[in-house]
Amino acid sequence: MTVMNRLSIFVDGNNMFYAQQKNGWFFDPRRVLDYFRNEQPDTNLINAFWYTGLKDPQDQRGFRDALISLGYTVRTKILKEYYDDNSGKYSQKANLDIEIVVDMFNTVDQYDRVVLFSGDGDFERAIELLRSKNTHITVVSTEGMIARELRNATDRYIDLNDIRPRIEKVDP
Repeated sequence: MTVMNRLSIFVDGNNMFYAQQKNGWFFDPRRVLDYFRNEQPDTNLINAFWYTGLKDPQDQRGFRDALISLGYTVRTKILKEYYDDNSGKYSQKANLDIEIVVDMFNTVDQYDRVVLFSGDGDFERAIELLRSKNTHITVVSTEGMIARELRNATDRYIDLNDIRPRIEKVDP
């Protein structure tokens, strides 16, 4: 029997921005695709999605165009401003969790393996449901930013720092 190795990658861009900032280095979206495409033999990369919040429709235009040229499907949402009564401060949030989960389930028949770049515990239930459909789930995040529930629900956890040499953005 042939083992199917159809892979989809989902990147929670805002969550990963903070994880990379915390680590003090940034990953290269092209190297991420190359790493997971070559990590296991006969991997067929089916989809790669990148989700990010925008200040305005032109925000991150060059970066989004670069992602698209690499083969990512880019999903965006305009950031909303929230006021925190406790701190008296405003914060901005796009909250693309629903879009990520919708895309995961809308494309579930196309892949056997998922790599989710996020540490958000809100994904726990979606991951459990995908695993019940015999989908292998890898979550990539970093210590201090991975929810325990998400880490426990996944088949495999990879800390960004463990694959840094393979995915770090290096200046030419």
